[in-house]
Amino acid sequence: MPRSDSYSQGVQYPVLGDIPDIEIATQTLVNGVVPKLVMRFADANARAAALSGATKPVAGMITYLIAEDRWEGRQADGSWLLLSDGTWQPLTFKSGYAAHAGSPGWRKKAGGGIELRGRIRKTSGGDLTDNGDVVPFATIPSSVAPAAYRFFLVPSKRVTVSGITRYTARIEVTTDGTLQYMVENGGGTGTSNDPAWFGLDGVMFSPAGD
Repeated sequence: MPRSDSYSQGVQYPVLGDIPDIEIATQTLVNGVVPKLVMRFADANARAAALSGATKPVAGMITYLIAEDRWEGRQADGSWLLLSDGTWQPLTFKSGYAAHAGSPGWRKKAGGGIELRGRIRKTSGGDLTDNGDVVPFATIPSSVAPAAYRFFLVPSKRVTVSGITRYTARIEVTTDGTLQYMVENGGGTGTSNDPAWFGLDGVMFSPAGD
């Protein structure tokens, strides 16, 4: 009768009294060890196809997804927990807005949460909308959007008509993944040589269900 490893991990190995069968003995050992290793899959779809039925995922499994370039661990509630920061993904800009610096984008954080980065300006390099309106400037996938609106005070650089420089703006992240900004009246002036901008560095929030 096979015995289990000395570390209480449930990995079985044959003993001398077992009926000789190298295929069964090796298969039992391999199948016991593989789920304890970091399992590698081409992508999340390949993992879902492989880990099903008799080989369904169990709590404590760790996988690496090649296409997504990320490590994930299986939790007791049946979800996969991100163990490494995801790769940066670009924002989808609304018409009239573009990157100013810092490669604007979003990524999933290890352990949960979404992080944003980068600086944004008008495509013309001129004034931001500064009449007090909330203005959509980009989107992220709805699958990583928060369950409720999230509001952030972010860095900015704008010169008013009276020559006063402003250093903050407000960012909103909506439940459908729309990113919006707002600056105070008369606070959005810029030029093509010195464009007004606002930044997303430091913005972090939890997506719905996280």
